[in-house]
Amino acid sequence: MSTTFEELTAILAPFDQTHVLRYWDELDAKAQESLAAQVKAIDFDELARLIKGEDEQVDFAAMAKDATLPMAVSADGSGVEWSPEDARKKGEEALRDGQIAVVLVAGGQGTRLGFDSPKGMFPAGPISGRTLFQIFADRLLATERRYGVAIPWYLMTSEATDADTRAYFAENNNLGLADDQVIIFKQGTMPAVDAESGKLLLAAKDSLALSPDGHGGTLRALDRTGCLQRMKENGHQHLFYFQVDNPLVTLCDPEFIGHHLLSGSEMTSQVIRKRYPTEKVGNVVQVDGRTHVIEYSDLPDEAAEMTDASGGLKLWAGSIAVHIFDVAFLEREKNSDTSLPFHRASKKVPYVSDSGEEIKPETPNATKFETFIFDLLPSAEQTIIYEVDPAKAFAPIKNADGAETDTPLLARQAIVNLHRGWIEEAGGSVAADVKVEINAKYALDAAELKTKLPENFRVDSDQYFDA
Repeated sequence: MSTTFEELTAILAPFDQTHVLRYWDELDAKAQESLAAQVKAIDFDELARLIKGEDEQVDFAAMAKDATLPMAVSADGSGVEWSPEDARKKGEEALRDGQIAVVLVAGGQGTRLGFDSPKGMFPAGPISGRTLFQIFADRLLATERRYGVAIPWYLMTSEATDADTRAYFAENNNLGLADDQVIIFKQGTMPAVDAESGKLLLAAKDSLALSPDGHGGTLRALDRTGCLQRMKENGHQHLFYFQVDNPLVTLCDPEFIGHHLLSGSEMTSQVIRKRYPTEKVGNVVQVDGRTHVIEYSDLPDEAAEMTDASGGLKLWAGSIAVHIFDVAFLEREKNSDTSLPFHRASKKVPYVSDSGEEIKPETPNATKFETFIFDLLPSAEQTIIYEVDPAKAFAPIKNADGAETDTPLLARQAIVNLHRGWIEEAGGSVAADVKVEINAKYALDAAELKTKLPENFRVDSDQYFDA
């Protein structure tokens, strides 16, 4: 049954937002229903609170003054009572027992890379040209083979990437995974509002200006689509979370999982050691017994430069957006009004004016609202952070080649360097300036590679070790 103009007016009028219906009579039935669906999906009470600024604002400067480091496992395994071997054993048990599920946040387009498709379809393999999606699928398949278990892969898209992502997986036979193993679901959206008036903006006569609700929207989307319930029913107690732009992520790393379990953590995060005080990463800290992430832009320089007794940075832990969640923790927090607060961003948002003209502003004109997944940390009763070597675990692809950091060229070189290290660790050698790439289905790590290479193995020309 179609939605009437009067029904929508009743929804919008209490919030003084009826202007979005000004072109209603010009729209055909399909366009009217599309606009109606967008309007009905909005929580206007929540939006009104955000526009008025009635949500709680955090004083990050005051927080940073009292900040310390949460429980942390350093790269050498120190900082906890158990050993890395204990953690690995515990993590492997959880994997074999089918306790682990995986969620990939893949809502981003490759626009900044000059790539007109979902970022997961970007070719990241330095020799193979395999896409980010393929690289992750290879690792998942290799992990399943090693531990004798099927691991479900929940894949969160956005409005911009959903159709292309679904088509890509369908056309490529789910990249070797079973049909019921890849669960694609779409994150929610939030409307942009005019920065001065708080009025909703129209992207077109039949559409609001909408944008993804941030990676913090993962929890809402998992709940709304039934994925969280599916995990519970299938006995998946822990969820490995990562984002699509990092081809070096060690998917389902048993040592990481083991530290999570042995510490009794509800949310565990991978971190890297900051190279300098003001490095542009989220700072993982502890305040009043709760773990938080303070974005680099919110951390005062004097706090960033604090040192410990040994002269090192006091707040050294930078988040890389790799986490493990207890599913029970997510279930507890899914309806919380405070655990995933919205953050505001001032943006340039094109819109349709009162006269029907399309306006492309040259300066920020709108406020967007988004949530961040790391804001769940303060709600966790127990957390732990786990330091990783960025050379082995973090090479994000965010910027086009030519930028100083986070480019495809640098990520591909990081893959080559990692795999060169595996060959050398296995007793082999690689000639200078030669590229190597190892598919995870050939070898998941240096130890497995060692069982496959002959003694004194040498690579003298570019080589891809395929499955």
